[in-house]
Amino acid sequence: MPMNILLTGGTGFIGTALTKALQKQGHQLIILTRKPDKIQLKCRAIQSFEEISSNEEIHAVINLAGEGIADRRWTVQRKQLLETSRVDLTADLIANLRRLKQKPQVLISGSAVGYYGDCQDKLVTEFTDPHDEFSHRLCAAWEGQALRAKVDGIRVCIIRTGIVIGPGGGFLKKLLPSFRLGLGAQLGNGKQWLSWIHLTDLINIILFLLTDNKQQGIYNATAPNPVTNKIFTKMLGAVLHRPTFLVLSKVLLKLVFGELSQLLLTGQRVFPKRLEQEGFEFQYSAIKPALQNACSENS
Repeated sequence: MPMNILLTGGTGFIGTALTKALQKQGHQLIILTRKPDKIQLKCRAIQSFEEISSNEEIHAVINLAGEGIADRRWTVQRKQLLETSRVDLTADLIANLRRLKQKPQVLISGSAVGYYGDCQDKLVTEFTDPHDEFSHRLCAAWEGQALRAKVDGIRVCIIRTGIVIGPGGGFLKKLLPSFRLGLGAQLGNGKQWLSWIHLTDLINIILFLLTDNKQQGIYNATAPNPVTNKIFTKMLGAVLHRPTFLVLSKVLLKLVFGELSQLLLTGQRVFPKRLEQEGFEFQYSAIKPALQNACSENS
């Protein structure tokens, strides 16, 4: 049944693909964006939640907004922007949902596997205790604001997303130029785990949570087979038929990226336990076909 859906983060890599999928299903979209002219598909663009009337009927909300966590060094100002674009925006969202005379049925809100912090080789599920560090505190505060919507009788689903692999953008777009030149490099000792998901599967997870009224709570949005940075580097090189003999040392990464290097040199071995319990089927459960698909369409 077609719904009226409010979407934040609708002009990003994930949001653009999600918008197309939702429109294909016949849903009507309201997209919160600072740049309405960037929206190429036919939908309503707003720059402030206040543009939504208290009488409007919104059936669902998907909250994906947030500045890229690994785009720049973590200065004091950058950390504040990361928090504002996630925590403060979500708090503003919840406050404005409470203005609506008819509340949405469901809120799907983004988070990240960074919630768990550095877990070394531990197998991580939705029930694993986190390691206390900046990425955990950021995600915990982000999730905490979204979960406040439960008080208003709204079904809330939180998706802790891994690195998203897909054609045309995101994480892979930044890597491809250097890897295609044969300059792809392992980070540190390469033993840190990388939990990933193909864009197609992420979109399908969101659609699944949107329409299945039984689903609520925390979900790891990752493929069931995480890989180490070393394996990922070698696999991407193999898919592109390029060598990957370079290594960026821990010392160099800390010098260049500062505190952000912690995010690059540590990781989480995340398993999507709840999704698998619900019978969700991944189209891309292994890294090689995921990279082959993304790279062939990026060519």
